[in-house]
Parts: sequence; structure tokens; C-alpha cells
Amino acid sequence: MKEISILGTGCPKCRKLYENAQAAVASMGVEASVKKVEKVADIVAYGVLTTPAIAVDGNVRSAGKVLSPEQIVDLLA
Repeated sequence: MKEISILGTGCPKCRKLYENAQAAVASMGVEASVKKVEKVADIVAYGVLTTPAIAVDGNVRSAGKVLSPEQIVDLLA
């Protein structure tokens, strides 16, 4: 099972990335957990300076942009 973390403080872009990640997981039919990481200290611990960001299994895969569900599917594939 993959763990997908959406890093962001709760801004509209961060919420949209979270929704897109959930849609991507649903469309793939895979087992994955999608969680929000909203505390600034936790976000910085990932080494991220620009949000929103997405991490898969602890590895930051994208930062500073809102990926579409299709782009997230490509990340997970």
C-alpha cells in the first residue's frame, strides 16, 4: 500500500491537490492512503519550501504546483 502525503497549510491549491490525489487513487483502484500534512514544521522536515507538494512513500515527487489526477496517476504508476 502506498502512502501519499499532501504537504500544505490548507490553502485552496493544497485542498485541490488533496482532492486530485483522492481522485487519482480512486480511478486506479489501488490501495493507498492519502493524508494531509499541514504543520509547517512537518512540511519543512520533508525539505519542501514551496507548497503544495506531494510525497509518495516519504519521497517528495512534486512541489509548487497542483497536479491533475492524471499527472498523479503517472507518478504512482
